[in-house]
This record gives sequence, C-alpha cells and structure tokens, in this order.
Amino acid sequence: MSTTPPGGTDDTGRTGGHGDEAPRLGSRPRNFPPPPLVTPDAAAATVDLDTSQVAAVKAQAGRKGRIFAWSLWDWGSASFNAVVTTFVFTVYLTSDSFGEEAAVSASLGWALAAAGLLIAILAPVVGQRSDSAGRRKFWLGFNTYVVVAITALLFFVAPDPNFLWLGLVLLAVGNIVFEFAGVNYNAMLAQVSTPTSIGKVSGLGWGMGYIGGIVLLLIVYFGFISPEVGLFGVTGEDGMDVRVAMLVSAAWFGIFALPVLFAVPEYHAPQAVARPHVGFFASYGVLAKSIAELWRDSRQTLYFLLASAVFRDGLAGVFTFGGVLAAGTFGFSPGEVIIFAIAANVVAGIATITIGLLDDKVGPKPVIVASLIGLVIAGSAVFFLHEGGATIFWIFGLMLCLFVGPAQSASRSFLARIIPEGREGEVFGLYATTGRAVSFLAPTAFALFVTLGGAQFWGILGIVLVLLIGLGLLIPVHAKQGRLSSRA
Repeated sequence: MSTTPPGGTDDTGRTGGHGDEAPRLGSRPRNFPPPPLVTPDAAAATVDLDTSQVAAVKAQAGRKGRIFAWSLWDWGSASFNAVVTTFVFTVYLTSDSFGEEAAVSASLGWALAAAGLLIAILAPVVGQRSDSAGRRKFWLGFNTYVVVAITALLFFVAPDPNFLWLGLVLLAVGNIVFEFAGVNYNAMLAQVSTPTSIGKVSGLGWGMGYIGGIVLLLIVYFGFISPEVGLFGVTGEDGMDVRVAMLVSAAWFGIFALPVLFAVPEYHAPQAVARPHVGFFASYGVLAKSIAELWRDSRQTLYFLLASAVFRDGLAGVFTFGGVLAAGTFGFSPGEVIIFAIAANVVAGIATITIGLLDDKVGPKPVIVASLIGLVIAGSAVFFLHEGGATIFWIFGLMLCLFVGPAQSASRSFLARIIPEGREGEVFGLYATTGRAVSFLAPTAFALFVTLGGAQFWGILGIVLVLLIGLGLLIPVHAKQGRLSSRA
C-alpha cells in the first residue's frame, strides 16, 4: 500500500492523490520542474562525482585564468621594456639628432644610474608597505598607469639637442616607477602559482613579455617606422614616427595591464602573519630588522640577493644598450634594429617558456649558472669579433637573447620559492633594492669603458665584466634553501 499522503509527495517525489489513486494524465506534480542545481556539490551528487574533486577542478580553472591575466601584464610591459628602453626610444635618443654619439650614450648611462640609486633607496619600503597595508594590487595599478603616462609624454621629445634632457629625465623617472610596479607584480607570483609550478609560471610571464614585444614591435615597425607614410599619415619628419610609436606603446601597456587588476584579488595578509602598518620612515627600521633576520637565519638568501643584484644588472645592460650598440657600432638602421629586436624576442620568448619547465625539474640555480656562462661567451664574441660587422651581431646578439630570459625568470622563481606568505612585497622589494643598489654597475661600466676605449663597442666589455662578477658571486650560493620565517 502506498504511504504517500493525500495530496502530498513521497520520498521519491511522486504526487499522491486520495488513497491509491494515480495522478490524472496531464496533471503536473508539485515539484515539477525540479529546482535548478545551483551548487557544484548538488551537480556532482547527481552523477556520483566526488565533490572535492569538482572543487579542485574549479579551483584549477580559476588559477589558470588568473595566471593568464597575470602574464598579460608582462605582455603589456613589453611596451616599456622593448620599445622604450631598448630598441626604439633609446636608439632614437642616442642618435646624432641629440648630439655626438659617445657623449649622448654616456649621458644615457649616467641618467639610468641615477634612477637606479633612487630605486635602491625606495623599493623595499614600497614593497613592505604594500604588504602590510594590503594594497599590493592598488599600487601595481597606480605605478603602471604612471608609466603609461610617462611613455605618452615621450611624444614631446623632439629630435633636437635641447630636448635631450627631457628625454633622459622622463626615461629615468619611468624606470623608477616601472620598477616599483614590478615589485608588486613579482609579489603576486605566489598568488597565481603553486610550489610545483612556480618556475613554469614565472617563465610564462617572462615569455609573454617577449612575445608581446614581438607583436608590438611589428606594429611599430610596419605601421610607422618602415613606410615612408605610415598609419594616420605619419612620416619620419621631425622624428614623428618614433614619437607616435610612444603613444601607441602607452596605449598598449594601459590596455593589457587591466586583466590582472580585475582577475587577481587584492592581497590581504592572514592575521597569523600580518604585520602592523607603520609610517614611511619607520618602515626603514622594519627593513633593517628584516635584513638582520636574513643575516642571522638565512645568510645564503642574502648571498643570493647580492649575487643576483650584480648579474641582473648585467642582464638589464644587455637589453638597455643592445639597440644602441646595434645602431652605433654595427651600423643598423632604425628599421633594422627593430627587425633584430623582433628576432631577439622570438628567441628569448621561446627559450624562457621552454626552460621554465626545466626550472621546476632541476631547480633555478643550474638554469641561472648555465645562462650566465652562455652570456659571457656570447658577449665576449661580440666584442672581439665586432669588425665582422652586422653578421657577428646577428649571430652572437641572438645568442645573448637565448640566455637572458631564462636567467631572469629563474632568478625570480629562486626567490619566490622561499618567501613566506605575507612578506612577498617586502622581500621582492629587497630583491629590487639589492639589484638597484648596484644598478650603477652596468651603466657605469658601459660609460667608463666607452670613455676609456674611445669607441662605443668598448662598452660591451663593461657589461660582460658585470655578468662575470655576478656569476662568480652566485657559484658558492647553496642551490637549496629553507623557507624564510613569516615574521621579521
């Protein structure tokens, strides 16, 4: 006999009538249609899936979306790294339109050295304060769009010696603010990766930067610099092709920096690792305690920060002065510099993404050491064989690019593996500071060797020397290190 109450429903969902009376044809049960399955658990239960598995898949999908959004910032930042500081604007700024080649190149080196000094003083405090205030993403956005504005202002640097210092000042300030943005961006690496994927994710970011550089350089070259009359009727008269390219670069960075600001949540340190927010100058006291802690508990990490500071400055020098050397020493035209830059970014992007997978398997230190050895060999070949002309630069310049990206990416992942939650911004601030504390090395070595040698190509030896010193400092550093404590 049915146990369904009259007019009710039993536990199978059937509608009861009076007694055993079946429902009439065409009548609708009260629970039809069934309520929607609004949660993953409910959906999984209908097909006997483990709900924890569903949650894990959902989390993985969300992480992949955040990784891609995060990497797009690197893609957009190519506008500053590739177009402004390496292959287009600095080549334009060191042309004979602004003065004698060697003198202008030396001025560029001194301007970047001054910017590096200010970054060294401010970067760790900037990172530390974004950690404690829980405003990491806010400051990433703020600094990014200051760089966007500065890039746009480069439009006003006309090809005249009277505008040289305007260009140098904007370039120096842009480097400072870009580095501040990079501190917060690097700190986000732990938010979008896991301990087993951090090398791959870091490599993806660097690789996306190189590939983004390729795309933007193609737009700049074929849209403005190569044709006699480019897009929007732009010509090379009065440097307008390069100047309009700066506006395009600003828009590029502004657009591709947006996804990370929407996809990755603002960081708020858990209560267990949170530290009080102190005043600006008091932050230097906190910084001193952090450095003392590193010296006491993780001296090898401090050694790595020092070694990486030196070789990363050499890596920066390769890109900063690469385009300048291509044009001045090897006779590349502005268009040929950009073609080389496109090829260089293809090589660097593929190498960085591929070797990022190796980073997770063998560890970051072997990747860095092998890359630095390759850089020293390739850089030395560029110097000693420079009389071979453009062919030599094509061969060994591309070899340099093969090793630069993997060294940068593995250096970032090395540090990210040992930073505890809640201290990412501070430690990556130290990473920036130690780098910028010696960031005068590559520009100064370049300018000094150019001055002593009397020719631009001598600057290559200065950069190689910095890389060699960094390699020597890195070799004694232990490859495996313990995680830092969560409190300073």
